[in-house]
Amino acid sequence: MSVTASSPAYETAEPLDPRVEALVNEVIGRVADKWTMIVLEVLTEHGELRFTRIGELACGISQKMLTQTLRQMERDGLVVRTVHPVIPPRVEYRLTDLGFTLAEAFCGVWQWAEKNLDRIETARAAFDAAKVK
Repeated sequence: MSVTASSPAYETAEPLDPRVEALVNEVIGRVADKWTMIVLEVLTEHGELRFTRIGELACGISQKMLTQTLRQMERDGLVVRTVHPVIPPRVEYRLTDLGFTLAEAFCGVWQWAEKNLDRIETARAAFDAAKVK
């Protein structure tokens, strides 16, 4: 699903900048990515962490997926990667101010989910029961 200037729910007096539209769609795609959201949550809750520790706290993520996720988050300006000049090398990741603002925005989704958990579970149970009949 993409948001466009012609979407009925999105009406403004000014035309939408196509660069903004493209960025919104990219960010939605990234935020909708399970691992980006989990890594974002881990770094929000725990602060600066080493690669291995992020992997431990983001249960179920493979090293390859964690590497890809962190690289994309770094490219988007959401995290900073710091390599400490020690042997063996120590690499740590932390959220940038931009990353924290995304975490704050996503907090609303968590609050919505918490508030509506029972309603969603009830709707799912009703749907599943109707399909069985």
